[in-house]
Amino acid sequence: MSVQLRPVLGTLPPYVPGRTVPGAIKLASNETPYPLLPHVVERIAAAAAAANRYPDNGSAELTAALAAKFGVAAERVAVGCGSVSLCTQLVQAVADADDEVIYGWRSFEAYPIITAVSGASSVQVPLRAHVHDLDAMAEAITGKTRLVFVCNPNNPTATAVRRDELVAFLGRVPANVVVALDEAYREFVTDPQVPDGTTLLDEHPNVVVLRTFSKAYGLAGLRVGYAVAADPAIAGALRQTQVPFAVTTVAQQAALACLEPEAEAQLMKRVDEIVHERDRVHRELIAMGYDVPPTQANFVWFPLGDATTDWAAHCEQRQVIVRAFAGAGVRVTISNAEENDRFLAAARELAPTPH
Repeated sequence: MSVQLRPVLGTLPPYVPGRTVPGAIKLASNETPYPLLPHVVERIAAAAAAANRYPDNGSAELTAALAAKFGVAAERVAVGCGSVSLCTQLVQAVADADDEVIYGWRSFEAYPIITAVSGASSVQVPLRAHVHDLDAMAEAITGKTRLVFVCNPNNPTATAVRRDELVAFLGRVPANVVVALDEAYREFVTDPQVPDGTTLLDEHPNVVVLRTFSKAYGLAGLRVGYAVAADPAIAGALRQTQVPFAVTTVAQQAALACLEPEAEAQLMKRVDEIVHERDRVHRELIAMGYDVPPTQANFVWFPLGDATTDWAAHCEQRQVIVRAFAGAGVRVTISNAEENDRFLAAARELAPTPH
Protein backbone atom coordinates (compact mmCIF):
# COMPACT_ATOMS: atom_id res chain seq x y z
CA MET A 1 0.00 0.00 0.00
CA SER A 2 1.49 3.36 -1.06
CA VAL A 3 1.45 6.45 1.10
CA GLN A 4 -1.57 8.70 0.78
CA LEU A 5 -0.90 12.33 -0.10
CA ARG A 6 -3.35 15.19 -0.37
CA PRO A 7 -5.17 15.12 -3.73
CA VAL A 8 -4.52 18.84 -4.22
CA LEU A 9 -0.82 18.09 -4.79
CA GLY A 10 -1.74 16.48 -8.10
CA THR A 11 -3.27 19.72 -9.36
CA LEU A 12 -0.79 22.29 -8.05
CA PRO A 13 0.80 24.44 -10.74
CA PRO A 14 4.59 24.26 -10.41
CA TYR A 15 6.59 27.28 -9.36
CA VAL A 16 9.21 27.68 -12.06
CA PRO A 17 12.25 29.74 -11.01
CA GLY A 18 14.43 31.54 -13.51
CA ARG A 19 17.07 29.29 -15.03
CA THR A 20 20.83 29.75 -14.86
CA VAL A 21 22.70 28.62 -17.98
CA PRO A 22 26.52 28.63 -18.03
CA GLY A 23 27.88 31.24 -20.42
CA ALA A 24 24.57 33.06 -20.77
CA ILE A 25 23.32 36.20 -19.06
CA LYS A 26 20.44 35.59 -16.67
CA LEU A 27 17.56 38.07 -16.97
CA ALA A 28 14.93 35.70 -15.63
CA SER A 29 14.67 36.27 -11.87
CA ASN A 30 14.41 40.03 -11.22
CA GLU A 31 17.63 40.00 -9.22
CA THR A 32 19.89 43.01 -8.90
CA PRO A 33 23.03 42.86 -11.06
CA TYR A 34 25.10 44.48 -8.30
CA PRO A 35 27.12 42.62 -5.66
CA LEU A 36 26.49 43.16 -1.96
CA LEU A 37 27.96 46.27 -0.39
CA PRO A 38 31.24 45.50 1.44
CA HIS A 39 29.68 46.74 4.67
CA VAL A 40 26.85 44.21 4.31
CA VAL A 41 29.28 41.39 3.55
CA GLU A 42 31.17 42.19 6.74
CA ARG A 43 27.97 42.00 8.77
CA ILE A 44 27.08 38.69 7.14
CA ALA A 45 30.48 37.23 7.98
CA ALA A 46 30.20 38.35 11.59
CA ALA A 47 26.70 36.91 11.90
CA ALA A 48 27.75 33.61 10.34
CA ALA A 49 30.22 33.10 13.18
CA ALA A 50 27.24 32.64 15.51
CA ALA A 51 25.45 30.13 13.29
CA ASN A 52 25.71 27.47 15.98
CA ARG A 53 22.96 29.38 17.81
CA TYR A 54 19.33 29.73 16.80
CA PRO A 55 18.30 33.12 15.38
CA ASP A 56 16.04 35.53 17.22
CA ASN A 57 12.65 34.00 16.48
CA GLY A 58 10.91 37.37 16.57
CA SER A 59 13.54 39.34 14.62
CA ALA A 60 13.18 41.98 17.32
CA GLU A 61 16.03 44.27 16.26
CA LEU A 62 15.00 44.23 12.60
CA THR A 63 11.35 44.71 13.52
CA ALA A 64 12.25 47.76 15.60
CA ALA A 65 14.34 49.22 12.76
CA LEU A 66 11.50 48.78 10.27
CA ALA A 67 8.97 50.24 12.70
CA ALA A 68 11.21 53.30 13.07
CA LYS A 69 11.64 53.58 9.30
CA PHE A 70 7.89 53.71 8.72
CA GLY A 71 6.95 55.54 11.90
CA VAL A 72 4.67 52.81 13.24
CA ALA A 73 4.49 50.72 16.39
CA ALA A 74 6.60 47.56 16.33
CA GLU A 75 3.48 45.47 16.91
CA ARG A 76 2.35 46.44 13.40
CA VAL A 77 5.45 44.96 11.75
CA ALA A 78 6.18 41.30 10.98
CA VAL A 79 9.38 39.93 9.46
CA GLY A 80 9.37 36.80 7.33
CA CYS A 81 11.48 34.53 5.13
CA GLY A 82 10.95 36.65 2.05
CA SER A 83 7.67 38.34 1.18
CA VAL A 84 6.42 35.15 -0.49
CA SER A 85 6.51 33.41 2.88
CA LEU A 86 4.49 36.27 4.33
CA CYS A 87 1.97 35.78 1.52
CA THR A 88 1.72 32.13 2.52
CA GLN A 89 1.35 32.96 6.20
CA LEU A 90 -1.34 35.51 5.41
CA VAL A 91 -3.44 32.99 3.49
CA GLN A 92 -3.04 30.51 6.35
CA ALA A 93 -4.05 33.16 8.87
CA VAL A 94 -7.26 34.33 7.19
CA ALA A 95 -8.61 31.63 4.87
CA ASP A 96 -10.20 28.31 5.75
CA ALA A 97 -11.00 25.49 3.32
CA ASP A 98 -14.32 26.98 2.21
CA ASP A 99 -13.01 30.52 1.79
CA GLU A 100 -11.85 32.49 -1.24
CA VAL A 101 -8.70 34.43 -2.15
CA ILE A 102 -8.94 36.96 -4.98
CA TYR A 103 -6.07 38.18 -7.13
CA GLY A 104 -5.51 39.53 -10.62
CA TRP A 105 -4.29 37.19 -13.33
CA ARG A 106 -1.74 37.08 -14.62
CA SER A 107 0.08 38.08 -11.46
CA PHE A 108 2.61 36.58 -9.05
CA GLU A 109 2.60 32.87 -9.81
CA ALA A 110 2.91 31.90 -6.14
CA TYR A 111 -0.63 33.10 -5.38
CA PRO A 112 -2.47 30.08 -6.84
CA ILE A 113 0.02 27.69 -5.27
CA ILE A 114 -0.16 29.02 -1.73
CA THR A 115 -3.94 29.36 -1.93
CA ALA A 116 -4.39 25.76 -3.05
CA VAL A 117 -2.00 24.41 -0.42
CA SER A 118 -3.99 26.18 2.30
CA GLY A 119 -7.18 24.56 1.03
CA ALA A 120 -8.82 27.85 0.05
CA SER A 121 -10.23 28.61 -3.42
CA SER A 122 -8.62 30.97 -5.92
CA VAL A 123 -10.68 33.59 -7.71
CA GLN A 124 -8.60 34.88 -10.61
CA VAL A 125 -9.72 38.17 -12.14
CA PRO A 126 -8.31 38.86 -15.63
CA LEU A 127 -6.14 41.93 -16.05
CA ARG A 128 -7.36 44.76 -18.25
CA ALA A 129 -4.70 46.11 -20.62
CA HIS A 130 -2.06 44.35 -18.49
CA VAL A 131 -3.21 46.21 -15.33
CA HIS A 132 -5.30 45.04 -12.37
CA ASP A 133 -9.00 45.48 -13.13
CA LEU A 134 -9.92 46.76 -9.68
CA ASP A 135 -13.59 47.25 -10.55
CA ALA A 136 -13.89 43.62 -11.57
CA MET A 137 -11.96 42.52 -8.49
CA ALA A 138 -14.34 44.46 -6.24
CA GLU A 139 -17.31 42.88 -7.99
CA ALA A 140 -15.78 39.41 -7.47
CA ILE A 141 -15.89 39.75 -3.67
CA THR A 142 -18.47 37.48 -2.02
CA GLY A 143 -19.36 36.44 1.49
CA LYS A 144 -16.64 33.79 1.21
CA THR A 145 -13.86 36.23 0.32
CA ARG A 146 -11.23 36.57 3.03
CA LEU A 147 -8.21 38.01 1.23
CA VAL A 148 -7.42 40.08 -1.87
CA PHE A 149 -3.90 40.37 -3.25
CA VAL A 150 -3.03 43.50 -5.23
CA CYS A 151 0.48 43.17 -6.63
CA ASN A 152 1.60 46.75 -7.25
CA PRO A 153 3.69 47.01 -9.41
CA ASN A 154 2.41 43.78 -10.83
CA ASN A 155 4.66 40.81 -11.46
CA PRO A 156 5.11 39.88 -14.32
CA THR A 157 3.46 42.70 -16.31
CA ALA A 158 5.38 45.55 -14.56
CA THR A 159 2.27 47.76 -14.57
CA ALA A 160 0.91 49.63 -11.55
CA VAL A 161 -2.44 50.93 -10.35
CA ARG A 162 -2.66 54.55 -9.29
CA ARG A 163 -3.78 56.16 -6.07
CA ASP A 164 -7.29 57.29 -7.03
CA GLU A 165 -8.36 53.94 -8.41
CA LEU A 166 -6.73 52.05 -5.57
CA VAL A 167 -8.37 54.20 -2.89
CA ALA A 168 -11.73 53.83 -4.63
CA PHE A 169 -11.25 50.07 -4.66
CA LEU A 170 -10.31 49.93 -0.99
CA GLY A 171 -13.49 51.84 -0.23
CA ARG A 172 -15.52 49.03 -1.83
CA VAL A 173 -13.84 46.18 0.06
CA PRO A 174 -15.77 45.01 3.16
CA ALA A 175 -13.99 45.72 6.43
CA ASN A 176 -13.66 42.01 7.24
CA VAL A 177 -11.71 41.26 4.04
CA VAL A 178 -7.93 41.70 4.22
CA VAL A 179 -6.25 43.49 1.31
CA ALA A 180 -2.57 42.68 0.83
CA LEU A 181 -0.68 45.28 -1.19
CA ASP A 182 2.23 43.22 -2.46
CA GLU A 183 4.90 45.86 -3.10
CA ALA A 184 8.03 43.82 -3.75
CA TYR A 185 9.10 46.33 -6.43
CA ARG A 186 8.04 49.53 -4.70
CA GLU A 187 11.54 51.06 -4.69
CA PHE A 188 11.56 51.14 -8.51
CA VAL A 189 8.35 53.17 -8.83
CA THR A 190 8.82 56.62 -10.38
CA ASP A 191 5.22 57.51 -11.26
CA PRO A 192 4.10 59.91 -8.50
CA GLN A 193 0.51 58.75 -8.98
CA VAL A 194 1.38 55.21 -7.84
CA PRO A 195 0.94 55.28 -4.07
CA ASP A 196 3.24 53.99 -1.38
CA GLY A 197 0.91 51.51 0.29
CA THR A 198 2.13 52.40 3.76
CA THR A 199 0.55 55.86 3.33
CA LEU A 200 -2.88 54.23 3.04
CA LEU A 201 -2.79 52.27 6.28
CA ASP A 202 -4.23 54.90 8.59
CA GLU A 203 -7.42 55.17 6.53
CA HIS A 204 -7.85 51.47 5.75
CA PRO A 205 -7.59 49.17 8.78
CA ASN A 206 -7.91 45.98 6.71
CA VAL A 207 -4.78 46.67 4.61
CA VAL A 208 -1.34 45.10 5.01
CA VAL A 209 1.69 46.06 2.90
CA LEU A 210 4.24 43.40 1.96
CA ARG A 211 7.82 44.28 1.02
CA THR A 212 11.09 42.44 0.48
CA PHE A 213 14.85 42.89 0.77
CA SER A 214 15.34 40.61 -2.27
CA LYS A 215 15.10 43.17 -5.05
CA ALA A 216 16.25 46.74 -4.42
CA TYR A 217 18.33 45.70 -1.40
CA GLY A 218 20.01 42.79 -3.17
CA LEU A 219 19.42 40.08 -0.56
CA ALA A 220 17.57 37.59 -2.77
CA GLY A 221 19.74 34.71 -1.60
CA LEU A 222 19.13 35.38 2.09
CA ARG A 223 15.31 35.42 2.07
CA VAL A 224 14.03 38.24 4.24
CA GLY A 225 10.87 40.29 3.81
CA TYR A 226 8.46 42.19 6.00
CA ALA A 227 4.87 43.31 6.44
CA VAL A 228 3.51 46.60 7.76
CA ALA A 229 -0.12 46.24 8.82
CA ALA A 230 -2.79 48.78 9.64
CA ASP A 231 -4.13 46.47 12.36
CA PRO A 232 -1.64 44.95 14.83
CA ALA A 233 -3.80 41.81 14.81
CA ILE A 234 -2.77 41.12 11.21
CA ALA A 235 0.93 41.39 12.02
CA GLY A 236 0.34 39.21 15.07
CA ALA A 237 -1.32 36.56 12.92
CA LEU A 238 1.69 36.59 10.60
CA ARG A 239 3.95 35.92 13.55
CA GLN A 240 1.68 33.09 14.70
CA THR A 241 1.79 31.33 11.33
CA GLN A 242 5.53 31.68 10.80
CA VAL A 243 7.71 28.60 10.85
CA PRO A 244 9.90 28.87 13.98
CA PHE A 245 13.33 30.43 13.35
CA ALA A 246 12.44 31.02 9.68
CA VAL A 247 14.57 34.16 9.32
CA THR A 248 18.22 33.39 9.93
CA THR A 249 20.59 35.51 11.97
CA VAL A 250 22.59 36.17 8.81
CA ALA A 251 19.48 37.42 6.99
CA GLN A 252 18.43 39.63 9.89
CA GLN A 253 21.85 41.22 10.23
CA ALA A 254 22.22 41.73 6.49
CA ALA A 255 18.86 43.51 6.37
CA LEU A 256 19.83 45.68 9.33
CA ALA A 257 23.08 46.60 7.60
CA CYS A 258 21.15 47.59 4.46
CA LEU A 259 18.90 49.87 6.48
CA GLU A 260 21.76 51.91 7.90
CA PRO A 261 21.58 55.40 6.34
CA GLU A 262 24.81 55.34 4.34
CA ALA A 263 24.20 51.82 3.02
CA GLU A 264 20.58 52.54 2.14
CA ALA A 265 21.61 55.69 0.28
CA GLN A 266 24.08 53.68 -1.81
CA LEU A 267 21.45 51.04 -2.54
CA MET A 268 18.89 53.62 -3.63
CA LYS A 269 21.51 55.14 -5.95
CA ARG A 270 21.78 51.70 -7.55
CA VAL A 271 18.01 51.64 -7.88
CA ASP A 272 18.20 54.96 -9.71
CA GLU A 273 20.71 53.44 -12.12
CA ILE A 274 18.45 50.48 -12.80
CA VAL A 275 15.48 52.79 -13.36
CA HIS A 276 17.57 54.80 -15.85
CA GLU A 277 18.45 51.59 -17.69
CA ARG A 278 14.83 50.39 -17.50
CA ASP A 279 13.58 53.52 -19.21
CA ARG A 280 16.27 53.29 -21.88
CA VAL A 281 15.49 49.63 -22.59
CA HIS A 282 11.77 50.35 -22.74
CA ARG A 283 12.24 53.22 -25.22
CA GLU A 284 14.42 51.08 -27.49
CA LEU A 285 11.96 48.19 -27.43
CA ILE A 286 9.10 50.47 -28.39
CA ALA A 287 11.22 51.85 -31.23
CA MET A 288 11.79 48.28 -32.44
CA GLY A 289 8.04 47.79 -32.73
CA TYR A 290 7.38 45.73 -29.60
CA ASP A 291 4.12 46.11 -27.69
CA VAL A 292 5.70 46.56 -24.25
CA PRO A 293 3.46 48.09 -21.55
CA PRO A 294 4.75 50.87 -19.31
CA THR A 295 6.90 49.56 -16.47
CA GLN A 296 7.26 50.65 -12.86
CA ALA A 297 9.38 47.67 -11.82
CA ASN A 298 12.88 46.38 -12.57
CA PHE A 299 11.69 44.35 -15.54
CA VAL A 300 9.74 44.64 -18.78
CA TRP A 301 6.88 42.51 -20.08
CA PHE A 302 6.39 41.21 -23.61
CA PRO A 303 2.77 40.01 -24.14
CA LEU A 304 3.66 37.53 -26.88
CA GLY A 305 0.84 35.02 -26.46
CA ASP A 306 1.40 31.82 -28.43
CA ALA A 307 4.79 33.08 -29.65
CA THR A 308 6.16 33.23 -26.09
CA THR A 309 8.01 29.91 -25.91
CA ASP A 310 9.67 30.25 -29.30
CA TRP A 311 10.74 33.84 -28.64
CA ALA A 312 12.31 32.87 -25.31
CA ALA A 313 14.06 29.92 -26.96
CA HIS A 314 15.50 32.23 -29.62
CA CYS A 315 16.80 34.49 -26.85
CA GLU A 316 18.47 31.50 -25.22
CA GLN A 317 20.15 30.65 -28.53
CA ARG A 318 21.68 34.10 -28.27
CA GLN A 319 22.90 33.40 -24.72
CA VAL A 320 20.19 35.49 -23.04
CA ILE A 321 17.95 33.74 -20.51
CA VAL A 322 14.53 35.33 -20.03
CA ARG A 323 11.46 34.19 -18.10
CA ALA A 324 8.76 32.71 -20.32
CA PHE A 325 5.14 32.28 -19.21
CA ALA A 326 3.88 29.88 -21.85
CA GLY A 327 0.96 31.22 -23.84
CA ALA A 328 1.12 34.62 -22.15
CA GLY A 329 4.39 36.47 -22.42
CA VAL A 330 8.03 36.96 -21.50
CA ARG A 331 9.42 38.89 -18.53
CA VAL A 332 12.92 40.33 -18.84
CA THR A 333 14.86 41.68 -15.88
CA ILE A 334 16.71 44.97 -16.23
CA SER A 335 20.42 44.50 -15.56
CA ASN A 336 23.50 46.66 -16.06
CA ALA A 337 24.13 48.52 -19.30
CA GLU A 338 26.36 45.82 -20.82
CA GLU A 339 23.91 42.98 -20.23
CA ASN A 340 20.99 45.13 -21.30
CA ASP A 341 22.78 45.89 -24.56
CA ARG A 342 23.25 42.16 -25.17
CA PHE A 343 19.56 41.61 -24.60
CA LEU A 344 18.60 44.51 -26.86
CA ALA A 345 20.78 43.08 -29.63
CA ALA A 346 18.90 39.78 -29.35
CA ALA A 347 15.54 41.56 -29.23
CA ARG A 348 16.44 43.59 -32.31
CA GLU A 349 17.12 40.41 -34.28
CA LEU A 350 13.75 39.02 -33.16
CA ALA A 351 11.79 42.27 -33.57
CA PRO A 352 8.39 42.16 -35.27
CA THR A 353 9.42 44.73 -37.89
CA PRO A 354 12.78 45.31 -39.66
CA HIS A 355 15.20 47.78 -38.02
